[in-house]
Amino acid sequence: MKKFIIALVIAFAGIGMASAQKYALIDMDYILRNVPAYEMANEQLNQVSQRWEKEVNNLAKEAETMYKNYQSDMVFLTDDQKKKREEEIVAKEKEVTDTRYKYFGPEGELFKKRQALMKPIQEDIYNAVKAVAEEKGYQTIFDRASSQSIVFASPRIDVSNEVLAKLGYSK
Repeated sequence: MKKFIIALVIAFAGIGMASAQKYALIDMDYILRNVPAYEMANEQLNQVSQRWEKEVNNLAKEAETMYKNYQSDMVFLTDDQKKKREEEIVAKEKEVTDTRYKYFGPEGELFKKRQALMKPIQEDIYNAVKAVAEEKGYQTIFDRASSQSIVFASPRIDVSNEVLAKLGYSK
């Protein structure tokens, strides 16, 4: 009987402690889809990316054309001319690789542009989430869009619309 009472007290204490932690969820994808600045930034990034991709493709086509011309002219060229043309082709291919890396590499122009456009939006969202958490007394707010481990969550604990309202985009 004593063990039963002790187990019951421990169970109630555990329930009390669990309910003391307030948490909520947001859906970052939903929030971003409803922030016009994010859509505009994405469109800008797509346009810039397409322009740079076209530039890289044009350079690659030039290198390919140089190589095809070299192959068709090879029988008529002297050894010095062959060597010079091969060096030109290698230089053009290096230019293609360097340009691709310059634009699309890990520290490339696209990365820098994305940082410049997205960082202010992300900071605004973070500040709105923080404000909602402080107002409502949440210790933790999880992002259901990026968490693969959340199998089910009640829509009642989703505060995405409150975050959007804090940002000035009421839903």
